[in-house]
Amino acid sequence: MKIIVPGTTSNLGPGFDSCGLALNLYLTLEIGTETDNWIIHHQLGESIPNDETNLIIQTALSLVPTLTPRELWMESEIPATRGLGSSSAAIIAGIEMANQLAGLNLSDKEKVTLASNLEGHPDNAAPAILGDFVVASKIQDSVYAMKQVFPDVGILAVIPIEELLTKESRDVLPKILDYAQAVKASSISNVMIAAILANDLNLAGEMIENDLWHENYRKDLVPHLSKIQSLAKETGAYATFLSGAGSTVMILVPYSKLKELEQRLKETFTDWDVRQFSVEREGIQVQSN
Repeated sequence: MKIIVPGTTSNLGPGFDSCGLALNLYLTLEIGTETDNWIIHHQLGESIPNDETNLIIQTALSLVPTLTPRELWMESEIPATRGLGSSSAAIIAGIEMANQLAGLNLSDKEKVTLASNLEGHPDNAAPAILGDFVVASKIQDSVYAMKQVFPDVGILAVIPIEELLTKESRDVLPKILDYAQAVKASSISNVMIAAILANDLNLAGEMIENDLWHENYRKDLVPHLSKIQSLAKETGAYATFLSGAGSTVMILVPYSKLKELEQRLKETFTDWDVRQFSVEREGIQVQSN
């Protein structure tokens, strides 16, 4: 059995901790035969455990502690600590493994709720499970999520070599926002979502780049954001935004400008990974061997 979980980009500027988009890069988990002890084979380096302390296995055991150990193989195209949903993908793979092996028959809503509660917020978990563009809210332990069709658009990612831990990126955020600023930030987010649903990427892009929730506070941690934003604007992009907590920067761009912008970014950021993505419409998949 194979479990395939997409990576995600979240926030989209003002959709902080609420909006997310599934992308066509994946974590794949293959479940093998029963063994005496859990083992997970991967090529991700020594920092990722290959025993029962691995996040995937820990998540599965938190749901079903009596699971019989298995031999597992994991491959991931999702770079860690770059704001592309690597930890969400691992958590979701663990939930789905428990779901399949223990016959839990979890609904998508139950999976989204479990993953969001383990992650702390639903902006990565919901689109990874449901696919496409998802707007979600976590109220106490309940999660409410709506999947919508994101406009067909060119998507570019600039992925730095440097990691940016989510905790470090969250520590720079204010504990309290002025009421009037919070109202303004919320209205910007509302207009962005409405514009996306109306397929108006010009207006959506304007709202994305007027975020008041988090990007202004994180700009010192991601000095490349403003440089990429300027270059993208010069080339005719709709919007540039920090992917999740960073350090990856995402760009929405008309297809007619995609190749030109990709080339300019590769010439400017020669040591970094500049990649094209598309929207993953389906979300998590399970394949039988």
